[in-house]
Amino acid sequence: MLFLEEILATVEQFIDTGGSVLWFIAAALLAMWTLIIERLWYYNRTYPKVARLMIARWDAREDTTSWKAHRIREAWISQMKQELNSGLLVIKTIVTICPMIGLLGTVTGMVQVFELMALAGTGSARLLAAGISQATIPTMAGMVAALSGLFISARLEYSANVRAQELADHMPHH
Repeated sequence: MLFLEEILATVEQFIDTGGSVLWFIAAALLAMWTLIIERLWYYNRTYPKVARLMIARWDAREDTTSWKAHRIREAWISQMKQELNSGLLVIKTIVTICPMIGLLGTVTGMVQVFELMALAGTGSARLLAAGISQATIPTMAGMVAALSGLFISARLEYSANVRAQELADHMPHH
């Protein structure tokens, strides 16, 4: 319990140092990883069952060679592609937005630095340090948040394409 309190105190100090923009980065990070975990769950738990049912439905059809059967197959595969890619665009958008939120923190931190310079005259290094921290920490946090989702989002997109192609391969149409 003491360890958890230390972690929470460290996080609180980090957010105080970096400014309130870090809350927005944390919210974006939470949303992104919630969607990533949902996609991983879908790919590994739900999709295999749905794909087996669809393949069984296709294999149970008497007609798999006519024009109409080809259009049904294409529609089913397209529907599965859409389900496999569901949420990936949102994940990629959050990955793209995180550095921009960090830059917003940079701007607000620099505004604070300039306000302190205007109030204190030439500016003391101690007075400017808080503003400079508030200018650099959000940028770093936004980049780290984006990088944490960049690789996995590309991997999820690749996995969706591979699974859709495998489904099409398991539903012969000739």
